[in-house]
Amino acid sequence: MAVGARSGHDEPEDRPERLAKPSPGPGGSGGPGGGSRGAEGGAAGGPGGRADRGPGDHDVPAGGASGGGAGDGDEAADDDSSDGGAARKHRSFWKELPLLIGIALILALLIKTFLVQAFSIPSDSMMNTLQRGDRVLVDKLTPWFGSEPERGEVVVFHDPGGWLESAQTPEPNALQQFLSFIGLMPSAEEKDLIKRVIAVGGDTVECKDGGKVTVNGKELDETSYIHPGSTPCDDEPFGPIKVPEGRIWVMGDNRQNSLDSRYHQELPGSGTVSVDDVVGRAVVVAWPLGRWSTLPVPATFDQPGLNAAASAAVAPGALGLAGAVPVVLVRRRRLTAAQTPAQTTVPTTATAGAGTG
Repeated sequence: MAVGARSGHDEPEDRPERLAKPSPGPGGSGGPGGGSRGAEGGAAGGPGGRADRGPGDHDVPAGGASGGGAGDGDEAADDDSSDGGAARKHRSFWKELPLLIGIALILALLIKTFLVQAFSIPSDSMMNTLQRGDRVLVDKLTPWFGSEPERGEVVVFHDPGGWLESAQTPEPNALQQFLSFIGLMPSAEEKDLIKRVIAVGGDTVECKDGGKVTVNGKELDETSYIHPGSTPCDDEPFGPIKVPEGRIWVMGDNRQNSLDSRYHQELPGSGTVSVDDVVGRAVVVAWPLGRWSTLPVPATFDQPGLNAAASAAVAPGALGLAGAVPVVLVRRRRLTAAQTPAQTTVPTTATAGAGTG
């Protein structure tokens, strides 16, 4: 086939290198007319004219790739693949984003249900410990392990029934309802209250006009937490009241502005709250940041003798156990003494019989 028919002009054709051995001769090892030099020049595509061809050389189709063309193609392919990889990474992030959001929402819901929940303070009944608009975090984990409210703790509890009949709660919008459901906002719909536990099941609580609150006959020093200027119970004296087991007696720290257990004695439970209605203990004021603080149990609830009721309930059992132990020991000693002579006479009789025989 003629070269001109393929190229259309007199320029030399590009052809790949051939591994043919150079012919022996004066120009075979790289001379100007050598076949090897011609193949190299053709592959390089340089301006050195047409490559010399030997008798065994054949024409290579015009589609043969030159060295430079192949390199450019590889680089272009690499660029395309890198761009495609970046695009794939970008798309994968957007595909994973809904999954990440879903996991975060599930975790928030689990935390709200089993660990901690935020509540907003809607009134002034717990001033100055808590102020209107404060956000508190409530521990919901310990009740799952059987822990019950203790004296002095600030607790959140559901309305036992009739406590919030006249209270007006704002109607939340859809966003507030959703954020409250997953725990990112305080409860928006539930009618919950927050008070301080004064007495627990088995306690006897009382407060006379002009006097102090007493629990099991012990006066409470409440100056560290009740609102300045408030009296313990002058507005509503009460008692003595025996708190049933499984229930608590609660009061607000702002005594003259708190509709607590004192004002609901006509309801079932006589003003006490079932421990089953308790959501959890408020442990920290989380918002606003300037009011961040913990909510410890006041020292007055740790005074000696406050657990007199519990001690009285345990005392008969303890005395019975203490009296039973000596009786059991004496009885065991008598049985042992009675068995010892019988065990020693058997060998003596046997020995005597052996001797006389």
